[in-house]
Amino acid sequence: MKNIFLYLSTVLIWGSTWLAIEFQLGEVAVEISLLYRFTLAALLMWTFCLIKKMPMKYDAKQHLFFILLAFFNFGANYLILYWAQNYLTSAMTSIAFSMLLLMNIINTRIFFGKPIAGRIYLGAIMGVVGIIVLFWHDLSDLSLSNEAVIGLLLSLGGTLAASFGNMISVRNSNANIGVLQGNAWGMLYSSILLFIYSLLSQAEFTISTSTSYWASLIYLSVFGTVIAFACYFALLKNIGPERASYVIVLFPLVAVVLSTYFEGFIWDSNTIIGFTCVLLGNAIVLTPTAKLKMLFNLSPVKETLKAEPELVVPRSAQ
Repeated sequence: MKNIFLYLSTVLIWGSTWLAIEFQLGEVAVEISLLYRFTLAALLMWTFCLIKKMPMKYDAKQHLFFILLAFFNFGANYLILYWAQNYLTSAMTSIAFSMLLLMNIINTRIFFGKPIAGRIYLGAIMGVVGIIVLFWHDLSDLSLSNEAVIGLLLSLGGTLAASFGNMISVRNSNANIGVLQGNAWGMLYSSILLFIYSLLSQAEFTISTSTSYWASLIYLSVFGTVIAFACYFALLKNIGPERASYVIVLFPLVAVVLSTYFEGFIWDSNTIIGFTCVLLGNAIVLTPTAKLKMLFNLSPVKETLKAEPELVVPRSAQ
């Protein structure tokens, strides 16, 4: 029962953060909104780590990787995806972001030399086909002046930045750095980097008086960044990374339902086929080959299933 609660909490929170981002756009510059978000999240993370008396002292080399984590995982990733949502609905951005799983697997091969299981290629093809079908009307008339194409490119660019951040997080874990401590430092450094970027971009440091803006900001900082991470890490410990990773398949469903209700997201044949392909592609990637054979009764199971390389799961969502 506890794991079900943790699972549902993670899926519902991360699935709803995409809609919450919509209330951050417009009045306040994106970089300023992110500065507010990660400053608040950093304060909460550091308070938690200090109360729990977690070790927070690291050498200069580790701090370099904390800065890289801040840049990719909590800086460029969010900044680009916020920009993307100026052009796309939260539903379309969340679906594009689900390609993170495939990017993680490819980058794990590149940076850590882990082999790629055969089913990954099928899942990757289905995911790419799904994205193409979703954006077919815009891609068929490819132009960088097309807002949907710009939004898609930004979404995939932000997702790639998140994947690089995930690789740094894996490296930090391999160096015996706790995930919570690494994230606390990363969020602190991201606040500093966002502050510097805001100065360089000459963004105006404004404060919105809108209730929806501050409600979404607090929700993104407290629930989307702190509570969802706590639930997800508890799931990793309780049920393992493979099963916990299915939140990546499910949270776009929540985002699409909310976008349909609040943003008037329109379903058509391309939407249904494309979305289904993306979900199935991710499901195939996450499901070990032996289990797929059992599911489709392709071969009898008479011997112990061989373990496949462990998948790298995202260390962040929106």
